[in-house]
Amino acid sequence: MKMTERRQMLLALAIKEYVKKAQPVGSETLARLDLGISPATIRNELAALEEEGFLTHPHTSAGRVPTEKGYRYFVETLMDNLELSADEQQMIRHQFHQVTLDVEQWMRLSAAVLAHTSNMAALVTAPSAQHTRFKHVELIAISETVVMMVLVLQAGTVKQQMLYSTDLIEQEELRRVANQLNKKFVGRAAADIQNLARPFSGFVLTVAQRIQQIIEQMDHRTSREIYRDGLLDILRQPEFVGVDKMQQLLEVLEQRTMLEELLQSLAPAHGVQVVIGSEGGREELNDYSLVMARYGIEGEASGVVGVIGPMRMQYSRAVSAVRYVSVMLDDLMMRFYSGR
Repeated sequence: MKMTERRQMLLALAIKEYVKKAQPVGSETLARLDLGISPATIRNELAALEEEGFLTHPHTSAGRVPTEKGYRYFVETLMDNLELSADEQQMIRHQFHQVTLDVEQWMRLSAAVLAHTSNMAALVTAPSAQHTRFKHVELIAISETVVMMVLVLQAGTVKQQMLYSTDLIEQEELRRVANQLNKKFVGRAAADIQNLARPFSGFVLTVAQRIQQIIEQMDHRTSREIYRDGLLDILRQPEFVGVDKMQQLLEVLEQRTMLEELLQSLAPAHGVQVVIGSEGGREELNDYSLVMARYGIEGEASGVVGVIGPMRMQYSRAVSAVRYVSVMLDDLMMRFYSGR
């Protein structure tokens, strides 16, 4: 079948009407849009689109609904490439510029912004590096023999640990030790730190070894946190009126390892990826679509931001929101790595 301009227009309109109303779209509905096409012609064109697999015909309705193939064609060929409004962009920028250089705040804010902007469930993974690297350390005297170590890693993770010393150490000496380690370890991975710490002794060696252990633990993590938001928004969608569908979605969102593997394997190196239904290769996701993008600094650390929802989603809105939030996170990562 030749995909004529008229068929493209009718397919786009049928998908937009279905996304808006969650009801099968009949030829009468499209005829009321005053397209200058007779109802009979619209019926014939919709039948041709159904024959080619772009639309399907529920048994209980006279109307039609999009298929995976229809949604895919729409996303690749017919979708308006809309940007968020200037007011929305300004509001999101303002929110991101208010956060401190704290990764957990970035992740929670990103998930909240994505959920609010797309009306879908948001998924955000924390940035991760292939090898965790040291950024800087601070040592703070809590008492005469207790020191709090605040370790900041290059992927943005902050770790706090209490260290004990048999010797009395004053704050000025702690500052000197921290400066020494910061100068020597900056940008180094665990193996480098182990070698560089060999000449040390006493409390300096204790601190260096604890830093090495924490970085090794980070490297050996099997999974990382996935931040979620917008669950209530998505459960209000008509697709989840039934308890079974609601339970299925909740089970999908609770499978952290599966979600992380999926996000990492499908997220593109650049740009936004739309995965529709069975394209994700997971049976439990056949009724859903994912829109995602990778963020971060190539060669340093990266994560994934995305939204998940029913296939009947506003793809242009979801793509615009995911793209913009990923750019905001790119900017935050650059600020973090540059030390500003």
